[in-house]
Amino acid sequence: MTPTAVDASIQRVARFGATERRLHTIHASAFVVMFLTGLVLYVPTLAQVFSNRPVVKGIHLVAAAAWLTALALVAVLGDRRALRRTRREIERFDADDLRWLRRRTPSPQGRLNAGQKVHAILQAALALLFTVSGTLLWLSERNTDLRLPGTIALHDWSMILAGVLVAGHVWIALSPDKLPALRGILRGTVPAGWAASHHPKWQAPPAGSAQRAPRAGPVRLVAAAVVVASGLLVTAAFTGLAFT
Repeated sequence: MTPTAVDASIQRVARFGATERRLHTIHASAFVVMFLTGLVLYVPTLAQVFSNRPVVKGIHLVAAAAWLTALALVAVLGDRRALRRTRREIERFDADDLRWLRRRTPSPQGRLNAGQKVHAILQAALALLFTVSGTLLWLSERNTDLRLPGTIALHDWSMILAGVLVAGHVWIALSPDKLPALRGILRGTVPAGWAASHHPKWQAPPAGSAQRAPRAGPVRLVAAAVVVASGLLVTAAFTGLAFT
């Protein structure tokens, strides 16, 4: 193997910035906690094994409050330009994306393939449904008039659908061909050769060339403090409700 070939095989390019990776980590970690505790609350057999329902419910509610607070903090303190860029990228489907979804070739992809875009859109929609239905369920613990018909079913079926999507997402990510993508969301970079073969439409920047997020000024720090205070208040309310 020539020195040039060796260099090409080890060269890495930047795929995800720190803000994008933190957002993914927060969402994934909170989902695991809420999904597992939700299963205990939903499945009678598991409820018998983990008999202390108030504790499980408290963990579920605190995880939900921490999830929303952490997402808000990332939006306030993170690289919002990178988040806007990713949002625009997810929302745009071109002819190659449609061919990819129809399993037709050739269908070269950009930084995110069409399947990843669809998955992100569905997860965002489910997150909204989780938040609305979960808030109604929480409020209706004290006022049953706030529990709209089908709220429980909406929350449960959203959980099931999200679980199926995440299971498929993890299965694909752990396949040998996709392992570089997994490292990309964990470390931020992927092999240049892999990027060229799997995402040929993407103009990949060299590793280390990504711009850093601007430093948080006073306004953003004050906004972050408000977010944290609000999160603590909601968490305290959730915890108090769960144990009453």
